Amino acid sequence: MSQANISNITPTISLSTAQTIPLLLASVALEELALAHIINAEAEKLQFVLGTLGTTRAFTPNTVTLSNLLSIDASVQRTLRDVIKKEMLLEFKFENILDLIAITPFPR
Repeated sequence: MSQANISNITPTISLSTAQTIPLLLASVALEELALAHIINAEAEKLQFVLGTLGTTRAFTPNTVTLSNLLSIDASVQRTLRDVIKKEMLLEFKFENILDLIAITPFPR
């Protein structure tokens, strides 16, 4: 087989540091929003199993047993642990952006 032929792509992107800061802040905000949706989905999962989710869905949870509850609890714990890890990474990213803001001269 021959080597893949990848054309030389050199896009020209001309953004100043001051222009990238709002984009970076927006990326953090969108990731936070996504994590909020994940947390809400996990809460609704628990509410559904416990029968406290006020919906008009046509289906209901199967008979709730202790093993079912423990299984769902473990699933929610794993998901929330991953959300917390992502939150910590976002905090580091946000702190780096704040440092960048402190050293960036903004046009007046």
